[in-house]
Amino acid sequence: MTIWNAIVLGLVHGLTEFLPVSSSGHLSVISNLFDVKSSEGEYMFFTVLLNLGSLLALVLLYWQDIKRMAIELLALVNLGPMAGVNRERYPSARMFFMLLVAIVPLFFILPLRKMLSTLYFNNIFIAVALILTGCILFVSDKMKEGNKAGGSMTVLDAVIIGLCQCASAVPGLSRTATTVTAGIATGLKRTYAVRFSFLLSIPVLLGMNILNLVDAIKLGFNFSILPAGLAGMLAAMLAGIAAILTVRYTAQKGKLGGFAYYCWVMGVLAIILTLIF
Repeated sequence: MTIWNAIVLGLVHGLTEFLPVSSSGHLSVISNLFDVKSSEGEYMFFTVLLNLGSLLALVLLYWQDIKRMAIELLALVNLGPMAGVNRERYPSARMFFMLLVAIVPLFFILPLRKMLSTLYFNNIFIAVALILTGCILFVSDKMKEGNKAGGSMTVLDAVIIGLCQCASAVPGLSRTATTVTAGIATGLKRTYAVRFSFLLSIPVLLGMNILNLVDAIKLGFNFSILPAGLAGMLAAMLAGIAAILTVRYTAQKGKLGGFAYYCWVMGVLAIILTLIF
């Protein structure tokens, strides 16, 4: 894998990880169509670095939320600068517990990881999943916006979002599209649904990276891929920041469904290119 290959894949990953268009689907199709050469272990390690770049983008943009959650969690045990403040004023701590609830369903997907990974090399399947992502986004724009936020979100809402996130383990289905749409369906404000979805991505990406790193070590990889991997990681971080800001702006305007047309076009195009090549 060359540095230019890595930069292109990093930009694609960073943009599509957070834009509601499926990063796994795009990376798989591009790698398969353009025959990017790397061993399975190297590709896994490269994926770890790309996910790390995306993770850094999230932490940079949501640092204040992360810090606020940490402060309020300490306050719950009477520690830190907010110790002694009325516990009803701890919305960020409540959000943290909702995030934990939403993560739980993912543990039921872990046994299926190996089976799902085989789908990454099936362009037709991924293309169909991209088209389905477009349908999900189209429906999301037709939904009436709710008024729930941190103080009124329920455990059931978090469970529903978590279950829908499990579906995004399928290559071609966008995590952002499924979780944001699920959030809107449960009655969350659009902007809060996006915020919750992105914060939920932090522990998910972190856990995914740990599992992928373990797999990469088992499979074996050559550290010669590191320069290209770091270039891809930087590209993924910068593209991720741009993508997150774009989704937040688009959601505020209630125009996430605009991405549906892109998913439909890319899905159909992927099917055509796969049949040709």
